[in-house]
Amino acid sequence: MSVELTLVNMLEAVPHWLAVLILGAVPVSELRGAIPIAIGIYGMRPFEAFFFSVLGNLLPVIPLLLFLEPVSNYLRRYSIFDAFFTWLFSRTRRNNIENFEKYGLLALTIFVAIPLPATGAWSGCAAAFVFGIKFRHALPAIALGIMIAGIVVTALTVTGISIADMLLSV
Repeated sequence: MSVELTLVNMLEAVPHWLAVLILGAVPVSELRGAIPIAIGIYGMRPFEAFFFSVLGNLLPVIPLLLFLEPVSNYLRRYSIFDAFFTWLFSRTRRNNIENFEKYGLLALTIFVAIPLPATGAWSGCAAAFVFGIKFRHALPAIALGIMIAGIVVTALTVTGISIADMLLSV
């Protein structure tokens, strides 16, 4: 059973709108999983699925942007976490520095907007932190990326096109 379906089963006692909001906020599914579940399993209308999924995906953004740095600084006092964060930050910078230097906030928006695994609001917040993008710039860029991703995923869900099918046909 997939992680998303496990979450759906865990949330069966809550109203569907709240389940979709929660699924949109969780890093495992974000809105990429919440919208298809809202439309396909809960039978929500596309706009309703979009609204609750995007809202849920936006919920963790402000706390993540505000608290990633203090939490990582605190954890880096311990050698195991310091080694992990050093590895993570150097790997992220090495793999993405060219795009972020060239395109800046547009790169962050596109990174969040692309509805693929390992992209999205949670990863966008981590990237903003790693690249030192200030809160006042990162928040609108990530929010715009979330809305674009929501439109894309809703359109793909409504038309019945799965991202996996698109990737397999390339």
